[in-house]
Amino acid sequence: MFNRNVTLKLKEWATRTNRKPLILRGSRQVGKTTLVDIFAKDFENYLYLNLEKSPSAIKLFEKEQETDDLLAEIFLFCNKERRPGKILLFIDEIQNSKTAIAKLRYLYEAKMLNLYIIAAGSLLETVLKKKKNVPFPVGRVEYLAVRPCVFNEFLNAVGETSLENALLARKIPDALHTRTMNLFNTFTLIGGMPEVVAEYAANKDYVSLNNVYESLLTGYVDDVEKYADGDTIVHVIRHILRSGWKFAAERITLDGFAGSSYGSREVGEGFRTLEKTFILELCHPTTDVLAPITKNLKRSPKLLWLDCGLVNYAAGVQKEVFGAHDILDAWRGKIAEQIVAQELLALDDGVMNKRNFWVRNKKDSDAEVDFVLQHNGMVIPIEVKSGHSAKLRSLHSFMDDAPHDIAVRIWSQPFSTDDITTRKGKRFKLINIPFYYAGRLKEILDDVTS
Repeated sequence: MFNRNVTLKLKEWATRTNRKPLILRGSRQVGKTTLVDIFAKDFENYLYLNLEKSPSAIKLFEKEQETDDLLAEIFLFCNKERRPGKILLFIDEIQNSKTAIAKLRYLYEAKMLNLYIIAAGSLLETVLKKKKNVPFPVGRVEYLAVRPCVFNEFLNAVGETSLENALLARKIPDALHTRTMNLFNTFTLIGGMPEVVAEYAANKDYVSLNNVYESLLTGYVDDVEKYADGDTIVHVIRHILRSGWKFAAERITLDGFAGSSYGSREVGEGFRTLEKTFILELCHPTTDVLAPITKNLKRSPKLLWLDCGLVNYAAGVQKEVFGAHDILDAWRGKIAEQIVAQELLALDDGVMNKRNFWVRNKKDSDAEVDFVLQHNGMVIPIEVKSGHSAKLRSLHSFMDDAPHDIAVRIWSQPFSTDDITTRKGKRFKLINIPFYYAGRLKEILDDVTS
């Protein structure tokens, strides 16, 4: 298995004496279990409970007892001999037991310094919504998001470790730009689902990946009954999962979405439910050029899915993306925007991290900037576009109102900077970043503004 960036967060969590039980959040099949299995190699004792595959394990949490007694029963249940040293307890699919969820509080309050507790539940919020009187341990747990792989993880998986190190250091020479962009295009085609990346790294066979995509998509559809309330919402969610992929990186209208007869209320509930499973995000616009960013929920959102590889397969555009010399030319630039959205989301491991784009707060204006990022007190506009900088009219409109002078363009060309003057006379610096540096954007902005 290849290295995941989030492993460093796990190791940092484990060093803290005041750590709380850690809940990993993310969609199904983003590698949460594999991640913990690898992390467990640093522990003398590893206890793994899956409350979905082994429902009998739920009974371990149903009686009142001291933490030492509970641990003794878990060791016995797992058929493990307790060794001196640290204990890692991983409770997978914890949403299947409200008593196990409640026990996290008592395990935290027991303050056993050699006990490390991780839980995961792909459908946690949606299942808790359906269960009444679940005593969730608010303030007694912490969270960490696990998402699909980003580009540097892909490089690690395919054995390009030297190039990965240069990427992380932001020191890829111009001589390696084309090679790096070709690898990024491959990553954009196959996506970042860990099983897909591992399969590609092992066999370099694009066709065999379709079986993995089909399995993942079928699993998401099969899960619908677990988190949907009522038959109508079940049908709405299935419709979104079967028809919504072709609207990736597009602004959408909820009423009658994808040619359906469903109203905005039903479609909105379906999307909100899927957002809680981390399969997609409704990215709402902001009109702000000053921090903090506030979303305008009255304007139509942009639909972003969890993974571009799944989008390419489900939307039937794999051949178009594969044959594109520049991914900005593929599928009207939508897949380029989707992959940038994934890299931007991974800039922050917080579960609540969301993306934003900008629209001008002026009647009849169609000015729109692909993304905005709040960084060091500034709202930074980000366009995913090629072409002459003078044609970035929406970006110019944003910068005319912004109190700072930094803007970003993500494209397929090498890194560069331009000094730009808008029609209104505002001077600003446009940082042109190749796609492969999107995941390093915060460090680049720190370099430029320091």
